[in-house]
Amino acid sequence: MQNNEINKAKPKRSWALFIPLLAFFVLCGVFASVLMSKDYSPDSLPSALIGKHLPDFALSDLLTEKSLSKKDLLGEPVLVNVWATWCPSCRVEHEFLNHLASEGVKIIGVNYKDDPSDAIEWLKDLGNPYKYVIKDQDGSLGFDLGVVGAPETYFINAQGVICYKHIGILNTQNWEGHLKSIYNSLTLEACVK
Repeated sequence: MQNNEINKAKPKRSWALFIPLLAFFVLCGVFASVLMSKDYSPDSLPSALIGKHLPDFALSDLLTEKSLSKKDLLGEPVLVNVWATWCPSCRVEHEFLNHLASEGVKIIGVNYKDDPSDAIEWLKDLGNPYKYVIKDQDGSLGFDLGVVGAPETYFINAQGVICYKHIGILNTQNWEGHLKSIYNSLTLEACVK
């Protein structure tokens, strides 16, 4: 009789063991739907600054020590490329940036949280694709831009409005695939997505 009482006292919870498994499958479904979405791109993240003006800054040029501000970037479409010598992906991207610059693409570099002497040596060794190289040693401009890592590239129109943010390496594939058309659209008054 005691065994019978023990069995009655234990509630049957075998179905509760399947709740974590069910939750796992639901999350897998959500992730799969995001990854398969036409709008999903792992190299772009939404930015609160899209459609807004480039933040104000007052920093110096890495090579000339000339004082630079937002007004130095206005008047023509530019790419603002955040890079550093400590970033292995930046080294991979650099040759393509040299190619873009040789094709007439205006690129402004933001040397992010880096040692200036290392950055100067890097540009001497690998070439300098940048019109200006903004020295952002403390990361203040990067913070204002919402930088999450390097490399990152911001597409800025002639009025100084941020039209697009690309995270990761710029290369022939993604440039020809969709980034070139975004850059070409920067000559228009408003940002075109």
